[in-house]
Amino acid sequence: MAQPRILLLSLGGTITMTRSAEGGIVPTLTAADLAATVPGLDAAAEIETLSPLRRPSAGLTLDDLIGVAATLNRRLAGDLDGAVVIQGTDTIEETAFVLDCLVTGDKPVVVTGAMRGPESAGADGPGNLLAATLVAGSAGAHGLGVLTVLNDEIHAARLVQKAHTALTSAFRSPLAGPVGLVAEGEARIVLRPNRAPVLTGPLAPEAAPVALLRMGLGDDGRLLAALPDLGFAGCVIEGMGAGHVPEPLAEIVSAIAGRMPVVLASRAQTGPVFCRTYGYPGGEIDLLRRGALSAGLLSGLKARLLLQLLLRAGIARPDYAAFFADP
Repeated sequence: MAQPRILLLSLGGTITMTRSAEGGIVPTLTAADLAATVPGLDAAAEIETLSPLRRPSAGLTLDDLIGVAATLNRRLAGDLDGAVVIQGTDTIEETAFVLDCLVTGDKPVVVTGAMRGPESAGADGPGNLLAATLVAGSAGAHGLGVLTVLNDEIHAARLVQKAHTALTSAFRSPLAGPVGLVAEGEARIVLRPNRAPVLTGPLAPEAAPVALLRMGLGDDGRLLAALPDLGFAGCVIEGMGAGHVPEPLAEIVSAIAGRMPVVLASRAQTGPVFCRTYGYPGGEIDLLRRGALSAGLLSGLKARLLLQLLLRAGIARPDYAAFFADP
């Protein structure tokens, strides 16, 4: 049987970083450099490499990811069988989610990186890259949307979160767990999540800035109230618990929801925003009645990115709910 043809597309990140003369590690290696260091990679797939960026992942932008999605859509329409996107772990959950919103078709796209640089003892980059390539070339990964693979675990883009600053086991999907694992050189898929709708139309080149505000005890709402006049096109509120804000902020939510989209997420690590339990002023029933839109199961980070994409796609506001709904 012919080997799968897999594109390795590198954006930078710890997996590509070597020590500089000034001290500290910086991105230097390309996808081709990385591929040359992975034992067994040539036996797993026929590899092509592309290195459009060499940045730490905190330096990536939404426009960068829109460009990556366009590249993947173009290349996967040809004879590639899948793709692996390599980047820093700080924003892997965001990159995977944006690509899941924009990459069409059923061919696997896997995002991976490393918690340790290649010059570190126990560097995890080579193992993660091999595992990601095995998943990208697997028939079982077709139709699952974009995935992340680190520490031999396979996660769905909509669910995965970075949950630790240091451990190689930093990535979790707290709501449902990983969708599979890599063992004995094989991708083993145990859960098949439904994929959310993909945005297929053109995106406006102009940015659509969306604020992300996390609610804390006693927040007086001054930042929330100022958002429309600061040039923001939308807002995501990470409410307390199942989607709640201090009572004095409820009227502010009403006022800004009349001027721009407001999405209600939770500051909790996982779980849905409620819609019919708490009826006090500032509770989720009250906020949704005032015009806020539920983020469903999405984290605030992902809800912010989705709202930016919807604004740039020109989607009508009444149609947003279909994209935030749990698939």
